[in-house]
Amino acid sequence: MALTDADVQKQIKHMMAFIEQEAKEKVEEIEAKADEEFNIEKGRLVQTQRVKMMEYFEKKEKQIEQHKKIQMSNLRNQARLKVLKARDDMIVDLLNVARQRLAEIAKNPATYSKLLEGLLLQGFYQLLEPKVIIRCRQQDVEVIQAALHKIIPVYKEAVKRNIDVKIDPERHLPSNICGGVELYNDNGKIKVSNTLESRLELIAHQMMPEIREKLFGPNPNRKFMD
Repeated sequence: MALTDADVQKQIKHMMAFIEQEAKEKVEEIEAKADEEFNIEKGRLVQTQRVKMMEYFEKKEKQIEQHKKIQMSNLRNQARLKVLKARDDMIVDLLNVARQRLAEIAKNPATYSKLLEGLLLQGFYQLLEPKVIIRCRQQDVEVIQAALHKIIPVYKEAVKRNIDVKIDPERHLPSNICGGVELYNDNGKIKVSNTLESRLELIAHQMMPEIREKLFGPNPNRKFMD
């Protein structure tokens, strides 16, 4: 039975509707797949950026923590240096007070004369030279001459040898020092400094650990004790 034009048109419309439906479903499938791929890619990008941001902020946090540690270390060092400076200033002030008290010794003739005798005799024993040159304050020349008359016989008796002692007439010690003497061998190459200031410095150096402990207490970082 032959198809009429109406039947052909009907079949064509039916086929077109089927094709359109297939195309629509395919489009929907493609769109759904595209949306799925888009969401997957978006999630991947979001996760990648999240990881990058976490790494960035973690790095920044470490940098800030490191910077804070450095600042704290610098502040501690500055505070420690200030403490050390204050302690050193206190010791300097203490030594200055000691020097002021040394100056009072020379104002007592009996005490100062006895002290000079000991300083001179000690210098002779240190030098053990046949000829000794003495330098002193100009105002101490007479008291030293008197002291020499007493100690030279003592020295000769102790070492069993003679000694020729002269006071340098041209080169005196500064008048503003506390007192004491400097002793030289004949050519001036060997020197014994027995000024009151030099003796104070020597004693201060030897006793500095004890002085610091008396003023500031034991050092917690000190591992060995004498």
